[in-house]
Amino acid sequence: MVSQQTGSFGSWISPITADAAVAETGSLSEPRIDGDNIYWIEGRPPEKGRNVVVARAADGTIRDITPSAFNVRSQVYSYGGGAYAVSNNVVYFVNFGDNQIYQQVAGGAPTKITSSAKSLFADICVDAARNRLIAIREEHPNGDVIKAIHTLVAIDIATGREATLDSGWDFYSSPTLNVDGSRLAWLSWQHPNMPWTSTYLNVAGLDQAGTLTDKQIVQGGSESLFQPQWSPDGRLYFISDRTDFWNLYRWNASGVERVLARDAEFGVPQWQLGLSTYAFTSPDILIYSFVQNGTWRLGWLEIPTLIAHDYPMEFSSLSGVHASATTVVLRCATMTSPPAIATVDVNTGAVSPIKLLVPSDSLQKFQNYFSTPQPIEFPTSNGDIAHAFYYRPYNPDWQAPASERPPLLVKSHGGPTTATDSALNFSVQFWTSRGFGVLDVNYRGSTGYGRKYRERLYGQWGVIDVVDCISGAKFLAARGDVDGGRLAVRGGSAGGYTTLCGLTFHSEFAVGASYYGISDLVALATETHKFELHYTDWLIEPFRPNSALYYDRSPINFTDRLSAPVIFLHGKDDQVVPINQAQRMYSALQRRNIPTCLLIFQDEKHGFRQSAHLRQALEAELLFYSMNLTRAPLTS
Repeated sequence: MVSQQTGSFGSWISPITADAAVAETGSLSEPRIDGDNIYWIEGRPPEKGRNVVVARAADGTIRDITPSAFNVRSQVYSYGGGAYAVSNNVVYFVNFGDNQIYQQVAGGAPTKITSSAKSLFADICVDAARNRLIAIREEHPNGDVIKAIHTLVAIDIATGREATLDSGWDFYSSPTLNVDGSRLAWLSWQHPNMPWTSTYLNVAGLDQAGTLTDKQIVQGGSESLFQPQWSPDGRLYFISDRTDFWNLYRWNASGVERVLARDAEFGVPQWQLGLSTYAFTSPDILIYSFVQNGTWRLGWLEIPTLIAHDYPMEFSSLSGVHASATTVVLRCATMTSPPAIATVDVNTGAVSPIKLLVPSDSLQKFQNYFSTPQPIEFPTSNGDIAHAFYYRPYNPDWQAPASERPPLLVKSHGGPTTATDSALNFSVQFWTSRGFGVLDVNYRGSTGYGRKYRERLYGQWGVIDVVDCISGAKFLAARGDVDGGRLAVRGGSAGGYTTLCGLTFHSEFAVGASYYGISDLVALATETHKFELHYTDWLIEPFRPNSALYYDRSPINFTDRLSAPVIFLHGKDDQVVPINQAQRMYSALQRRNIPTCLLIFQDEKHGFRQSAHLRQALEAELLFYSMNLTRAPLTS
C-alpha cells in the first residue's frame, strides 16, 4: 500500500489532467429509433467540435453515418437542437457549414435538399405520406439576427421547394404528426415571453395536399407547455406547468385532463429544439422521466388506468426519451457513471448502455480519484432555501495538513433558467482531485424545483442568484468544510454574469473566471439575438434607454468596486454575448492594475467545442488560481 503524501489543498498532483478532462468533454445527444436501428449524435472536440450521426444496428455494430465533411448541428435560435430525423433508413440532417438540410440513404452519400443560402432549419419532422419534411425555418433579413423571421414550413424532399404552413408567431417548436399524418400539433410563443414562461399549443388538420385546415389553439397563455406528442391511438399529450410543476396532460375534443400529477418536473426548459422526456411503446404504455429535488427517475404509465410505476434506479440526468413497440432509448448519467446512450428494459427499468461518453478503460483508470457529490440545501435570503451539489476534495494519493481547510470553487450555471446536475463530470473531478472543494449551485430561478422556484428570479437576476452562491459558500465554511478566505467563483454565459456580479458587488470571493460571461446588461438587451432579445425584460425589467436598473446591475459600470483578479475566456465569433463585453471589462481591470487575463478563442462561438481550446482554457484557469488564490503552487 502506497502511503499518502501531505500537501496543501489545491496543490495535489492528479492523474486527471486537462488532457484527460477534455478528452471526456464530448457529447452524446438526440437518440432516435428507426426500425431495428438506434441513432444518436456525438460531439467530438478532437474533430474541432464536429457533430456526427452514429448508428447501432440490430447486430450491435456501431458506425458513423454522416461523413467527415459534414457537421450535424442546427443554429435556429442560436442554440439549435432538432438537427436530424430518421425515417425508413433515411437520415435527414442539418449541416452546420451551410445550414442546409441533406438526406442520406443507407449506404449512400448525403445529397442536399434545401438550397436557401439565407435560411436556417431545425426541429425536423418527417411527413412520409407526402414525401416532405416539416421544420422550423429561420431567415435573417439583411443578415440581421435580431429581426430574424421564424416560420413553420413544409419542404418537398424531391425538389427542395419550401411552403409556409404557419407564420405570424415570433417562435415555433415541436411539430409533431399523428400516426396517419392527418393532424399536426406544434408550439408557438411571442415576445417578450420565453418558452418557459408562456407558450401555446396549436393543432390543425392536414388535407390531402398537406395544407393546414381547422387550425386552433387548444391550450396555453399563462403556462409553459412542452413536447406535444400524439399517442399511437391518436390522442394528443403534452406537458404543462399550470399547477407549478411540469406535469403530463392530454387533450381531446372534450377538453384537457392531467394524466400524471406529481410535485416533480416531467419537462425541461426549451433552450434547444428536439427535446423529449416521454414516449409511447403502445397505445397502453407510456414511458416517462422526471426530476425531483435534483434526482431523475424513469417509470411507465398504464394509460387505461392512469396508474404510474416508477422504476427503482436513480439518475443524475435523463433526456432524449424515445421508443418503439420493442425498444426504449435515452441519454442518461449517474453520479458514478458518465453520460451514455442506453436502452431500457420496459419490464424492469434496467438500463443497458450501448455507447459511453467515457470509455470503460478511462473510467477504471480514474475511478479511484472521483469525488461523489452530496446534494445539499442551505438557507439564503428572505427565509428561502436554495439547492446545490457539493463535491469534497478527494485524492487517495494525497492528504492535507490537519489544520487546513480547502479552497472552494463555486460554480454558477448558465441560462439562467436551467439547472446543473450531479452527473459524473471529469471537468469537476479535475478540481476535486487537486484538493478543491466544488459547490455547483442551483440558485433560485433554476429549473427542476417547480415554477414558483423558477419565478423567484423574476426581476432579481444579478441579485438573488449571487446571494445564493455566497450563501452556499458561507454555509460550507460555517460547517467547517472549506476555507472561507479562499473562495473562487466561475461561470459561463449567464453564469458568467452571476460570477462578475459576485466579484463586483460583493467581497466574499477572492478570484473568479468568466467564460463568455455578460458584464453589460444594456449591450445584452440591445445586441443579442432574437431568441433572448426580451429575456432581460423578465430577469430585470422591460428595457428602456437610460434604465437605472440595467446600469446599476451591470458590472462593467462598477469596475472601481472590483478588487479581485478575474480571468476572461471568450469565443471570437460569439453572437449571443459579443466579445466586446469581455474586452471592455478586461481593459477596465488592466487600467486599475488588477490581475487579469483575456483569452480569445478563434472559430468558437458561445461555448467552446474544440479540444485544444477546452484544454487551454482549463489549464489557464488553474494557473490563474495558482497565482491569485491558493497558498501553495497548483500543479497540472
